[in-house]
Amino acid sequence: MLNNLIFVLNCGSSSIKFSILNPTTKKKYLSGLVECLFLKKTYVKWKHSGIKYKKYIGSYINHQDALNFIFNQVLSKEKNIYNNIVGIGHRVVHGGKKINKSVLINTEIINFIENAIPFAPLHNPANLIGIKMVMEKFPILSNKNVAVFDTSFYQKMPKTSFLYAIPYLFYKKHHIRRYGAHGISHNYVSSQASIMLNKDFNLLNIITCHLGNGSSVAAIRNGVCVDTSMGLTPLEGLVMGTRSGDIDPSIIFFMHKQIGLSIDQINTILTKESGLLGLSGISSDFRYLEKNYSTSKNAKLSVDIFCHRLSKYIASYICLMDKSLDAVVFTGGIGENVSLVREITLSKLYLMGFKIDIEKNLLIKNGKSGLITINSSIPALVIPTNEELLIAEETMKIVG
Repeated sequence: MLNNLIFVLNCGSSSIKFSILNPTTKKKYLSGLVECLFLKKTYVKWKHSGIKYKKYIGSYINHQDALNFIFNQVLSKEKNIYNNIVGIGHRVVHGGKKINKSVLINTEIINFIENAIPFAPLHNPANLIGIKMVMEKFPILSNKNVAVFDTSFYQKMPKTSFLYAIPYLFYKKHHIRRYGAHGISHNYVSSQASIMLNKDFNLLNIITCHLGNGSSVAAIRNGVCVDTSMGLTPLEGLVMGTRSGDIDPSIIFFMHKQIGLSIDQINTILTKESGLLGLSGISSDFRYLEKNYSTSKNAKLSVDIFCHRLSKYIASYICLMDKSLDAVVFTGGIGENVSLVREITLSKLYLMGFKIDIEKNLLIKNGKSGLITINSSIPALVIPTNEELLIAEETMKIVG
């Protein structure tokens, strides 16, 4: 029966996910994905009543055009579902220092999200586009929009993890600290890991790896996140699609003083032209890099560096666990589907006690979950993330 439905919108830096579901029954009535925004071919894929649809909508499509297609060509044809929506949940990457939980969106909250744009320059603007367009398109639900923040998951991190070794004044006066991102995903898969491992969440010691166009690692000790790879902004940490991840800060000074690049140019290079795209010189799409791993030197180098950085983070986070490590979890588009990345990464962690099951690893993809290590190994799990469900549950708590 159609009732108490939540429309979930997740506007990412290069994609848009959307769904309509009942958070109580967990039944999904409509789901879709816009992928390859700002690239040569942008597609919208959606599923309704068991039927899958896919449509090419143009070249170098932006968020506004993609959202208009969703509203006008997908949702407008599902009036029966739309009329039963009681709330709209938005994934927002960064809430800044002032917001530490999910909130009903109003003018003040929009201002907070705008003020946090410097902390998430690729994501918060996209999140705001989604919020403002939904409020305009669906005025009857304008006071039923909820923001669910990635940064909320990291509120209990200790100062030893979130402070940078710069003068303390910058933290006290300007709030410069590690905030983290992908918190909704890390939160969801850690709760699922607790179920799969049959262990009390409050005693759970795991390392979760959200790997996609944006990637991050989180260390969860006794059910609380105690460290994460992303920092003040989602630029820090792992190699990503177009983001550099960790670099020597002096590189910025060198680019500026010795090469003559402006700060804006350097920012663009590090956020939009680096990572896998910069290393390969061809593509930020991991599907291309995986396909050409054995034939292209640049593709192989890009993947190997990605796995090298990932294995270093996992290894360093093991020392933060309480007595023992229960599991490492892979999730996100790359983590869930690219067996090559999981195999290379875990092979580098052999001395830590990881032994991969090659056959199991190859079989788990496309929404499947399970163990990918042998019985004598520290467990490594693949768990598909479900940010939409967690966002819907948070939204229902507030609007319900």
